Formats: sequence, C-alpha cells, structure tokens
Amino acid sequence: MASYTDVLEYLSALDYPAGKDDVIREAEREGAPPEVLRALRALPPVDYANGTEVARSAGIDAAPEVSRSQRAAQARDRHPRVSQHLRGI
Repeated sequence: MASYTDVLEYLSALDYPAGKDDVIREAEREGAPPEVLRALRALPPVDYANGTEVARSAGIDAAPEVSRSQRAAQARDRHPRVSQHLRGI
C-alpha cells in the first residue's frame, strides 16, 4: 500500500489547486509506482488545495505507526491533548 510520504513525494512539483486528472498526470510524470497510482486513481473527482488533501482523500494514513488499539484509546479519551494535571479542572 502507498504511504503518505510516497504520495507527497510524487506530487511535490504540482501546482495547487489541482483536479484529480492533474494529480494523476503529475504522479505518472514523476514515475510513481503502481500502488501510488492505484490510490490516486481512486480519488474523488474534486479540486485539491494541497498534497495533504490528496493523501487524506486517498485514504492514506498519516501516522501508520499508531496501532488500531492506540487510535481507539485516543478516541475514548475525553480530553485529547490536555495534560493529566489539567484534566480535573
């Protein structure tokens, strides 16, 4: 499967906003591997403001090192990104 970094690497020279066809054309021109092209061809046909939007729309995870159980624990946390000592305030 294509990684977030792979997608951004092959779209680094693309001028945004860009449509789906522009994104695919640029990736092909840059020599993107088949898994990256497959992910990009599955994109919805809309205009993208930047590479991050493209990668997110392609369903590519920005942090693959975080496990499913870690994500579930983060989702259950009522106070994300708040220090433990501030949670009782």
